Amino acid sequence: MINTKTLIGSALAAATSLAATAAYSGPAAQPSFSFEKCYGVVKAGQNDCQTATHSCAGTSTADNQPDSWLYVPAGSCAKITGGSDKPKA
Repeated sequence: MINTKTLIGSALAAATSLAATAAYSGPAAQPSFSFEKCYGVVKAGQNDCQTATHSCAGTSTADNQPDSWLYVPAGSCAKITGGSDKPKA
């Protein structure tokens, strides 16, 4: 009986977390301010859109991945150490 309750509880938790993840997946909305994409300065899990290595916003797996980007105010990417307006090879 306890094993059945545990199994059902685990299944419900998994379904709920999957639904929450699916609801967030996809590209980030474009900001309302004048912006540019800044590559190579994103903390893990904070990217704004897909790259060659991951499919959705918020899915980068390491800090400063060269192909991960985020929206920053226009003209500010060049002021960030390691920032680039183009994906790094």
